[in-house]
Amino acid sequence: MCAETDHLFPERSQCVHKVRELAETGVRIIDPERTYVEPQVKVAPGTEILPGTHLRGDTVIGARCAIGPDCYIEDSIIEDDCRVRYSVLEEAHVRSETAVGPYAHLRPGADVGPKVRIGNFVEVKASRVRRGAKAGHLTYLGDADVGEDANIGAGTITCNYDGEAKHQTSIGKRAFIGSNTSLVAPVTIGDDALIGAGSTITEDVPDGDLALGRARQVNKERKDQREAEAQ
Repeated sequence: MCAETDHLFPERSQCVHKVRELAETGVRIIDPERTYVEPQVKVAPGTEILPGTHLRGDTVIGARCAIGPDCYIEDSIIEDDCRVRYSVLEEAHVRSETAVGPYAHLRPGADVGPKVRIGNFVEVKASRVRRGAKAGHLTYLGDADVGEDANIGAGTITCNYDGEAKHQTSIGKRAFIGSNTSLVAPVTIGDDALIGAGSTITEDVPDGDLALGRARQVNKERKDQREAEAQ
């Protein structure tokens, strides 16, 4: 952190002091020059903070975590033994042994874990994702309750907003949501239910059932191809 530019950032000296304080208490700061920590942040000993990380507000981070690189975390709780990479967390709660990122966005009201996987390009808002559930990639979970050990396939979205109000999606334990599925809230997916890939689900699915909501595939010969073959 350059003294020549300190006047441009009046909070810089507080940040420098906080980073030094954390390092002295057993937090591993990989690159203090590229780590921003506001004074009220709490980090337990044994945690590693990688470069480019911003910890702001009333953020609390537990022990043995790895945070960063390049994370922005504000007013959030991260419990012990978590991994967060290249992600944004705002007013979120990450429970123990949960992995977040890269490139995930936990918005206000996101509560994930323990032992949950929130993967790349996954957005969670006002949702509870329970123990062992996985959303690996390219998913939006808004106003949802995801049961234990559920698997959320790539491209799944909860359609929670009808233009006037938000609605709830409930996904049961061990449910398997196939890739590219739209869950149109309000809707409930039962325990052990299976949703076929590419489905749009508008009605509740009972426990253990298979649900399919696709249009039938139709293949038609292309006119220009027929004309080319005739020549």
